[in-house]
Amino acid sequence: MAIQDQVQNPGGGMTVREAGKRGGERVKAKYGTEFYEAIGRKGGEATKEKYGPSFYEVIGQKGGQKLKRKSS
Repeated sequence: MAIQDQVQNPGGGMTVREAGKRGGERVKAKYGTEFYEAIGRKGGEATKEKYGPSFYEVIGQKGGQKLKRKSS
């Protein structure tokens, strides 16, 4: 968990993480899971137009592989 996620308001408000979770739950309650499917599909189409279908081959091959961190 990032440090920013743990920051609370002095008045005892919620964390950034809690606010994000509550916001996501409200959107899901208002629009339903189909909304997320539709925006995901739109994003996929936009990515395909921008980078081309071969882009998916490359990221598909990387799928599941853990990225190596650069040592400082």
